[in-house]
Amino acid sequence: MKTFILIHGSWHSSWNWHRVIPILEKQGHRAIAIDLPGMGRDKTPIQEVKMQSTVEKIVKLIDSIEGKVILVGHSKNGIMISQAAEYRPDKIEKLVYLAAYLIPNGKTQREYSLQDTQGVLKPYVTMHEELKAHTLQPEIYKEGLYADCDDNITELAKLLLSHEPAESGITPLQLTEENYGRVPRIYIECTEDKAVTPFIQRKMYTETPCEKVYSLPTSHSPFFSKPQELSDIFLEIALG
Repeated sequence: MKTFILIHGSWHSSWNWHRVIPILEKQGHRAIAIDLPGMGRDKTPIQEVKMQSTVEKIVKLIDSIEGKVILVGHSKNGIMISQAAEYRPDKIEKLVYLAAYLIPNGKTQREYSLQDTQGVLKPYVTMHEELKAHTLQPEIYKEGLYADCDDNITELAKLLLSHEPAESGITPLQLTEENYGRVPRIYIECTEDKAVTPFIQRKMYTETPCEKVYSLPTSHSPFFSKPQELSDIFLEIALG
């Protein structure tokens, strides 16, 4: 049995994984999805959320689990699993980046996001300076996030998506080869992604090589559109 910790991406929360968790559990694994600070059911005031406290929440969960975990990060929050691995390299069996930001030491997520000029989301991001956070306008949800998903997912998103803390996107990662560098990395690219495009995904996993790269012909949200196919990859990773 393996323990998966599933980390959601920008604006989202633990509900991302509701179709994947039962599949993993049916195969005898444990799967835990959490709401990051200020997201979902976590009531931390959004303007108080920092990258450090977010990583600390992940690390605290890792510390509460006996044995090693497989840590999965989606989208922007690939940065969170990287930083967590720097702090707990001996507790993480594998890092899995799902259409996620795989950023080297000293760089920021925003630096790579700015290079991704073909993505469709940026014109629809609204910054709220007083909250140090941003939101995504609902009219781009379907095309940008859920193009191949059931329409009810888009409708759910209109109720569930929330503010995204801005500070983490401009915080440089602090990673070393001695810690982060010895945790095996796996990348799952989404080849029809319009949020984190295939161009920037490939750039990142080429610059920071991974043990294996899987490809899914999906939009940015395969946990909704292809939960079985995504789970099959997770299960293969667990066996590897």
